[in-house]
Amino acid sequence: MEGHWAVDFTSPQFWVALGQIIWINALLSGDNAVVIALACRGLPNNQRKLGMVFGAAAAIALRIVFTIIIVYLLGIPFLKIIGAAALLWIALDLVMPKDHGDDASVKSSDTLLKAVGTIALADVVMSLDNVIAIAGVADGNWTLIILGLVISIPMIIAGSAIILALIDRFPIIVWAGAALLGFVAGEMLISDVAIANHFGEEFQHTWEKPLGILFAALVVVAGYIIVKLRKQRAVEGAH
Repeated sequence: MEGHWAVDFTSPQFWVALGQIIWINALLSGDNAVVIALACRGLPNNQRKLGMVFGAAAAIALRIVFTIIIVYLLGIPFLKIIGAAALLWIALDLVMPKDHGDDASVKSSDTLLKAVGTIALADVVMSLDNVIAIAGVADGNWTLIILGLVISIPMIIAGSAIILALIDRFPIIVWAGAALLGFVAGEMLISDVAIANHFGEEFQHTWEKPLGILFAALVVVAGYIIVKLRKQRAVEGAH
């Protein structure tokens, strides 16, 4: 995957891809917002906003570097196939019931510098899913990658609480996001260099959308079955 900056702001494809990146960030950044809040809870009131802003900014800067590395790595044969498998796992995990009982493991910091460091390091560890998804959607377009990640700053700081509330009210948002990740995984897999070398680019273009749709459907069906089985086991365990 070769990186490039070229972009046509009048192209519907650009805005669709940017919208997908924003959507993915919204769905996958809820835990990051929790980390920011917990890391800053020990700061004096007049430093909490600074900690949140600087921490999120540092986290986004590290994400940009991380994403650039991932984009270049995805140009190596078979790594896109691995990335697609990771995306499928991320998509299924997205629709699983979440237990945030480990939030207490995020230590609060008593200084601004410590809070910023805690947020940045925790975000890097937690954001592999975001990075892989964004790299897949952007397809090496640095403009999309940078815009998508920069937009994440206010979203993570202020927007996640609203988005989480909407998700609680309209669970279909999560399922639609999981389907989107499945679609991106299908496109990522078929665009691997090894497949191009073996089957040719025409084969890739022919199967890109059908495979994306197939993977999207598989994620929704598999996710539904897994969630249903987990609920059934929980009910049986309660008795």
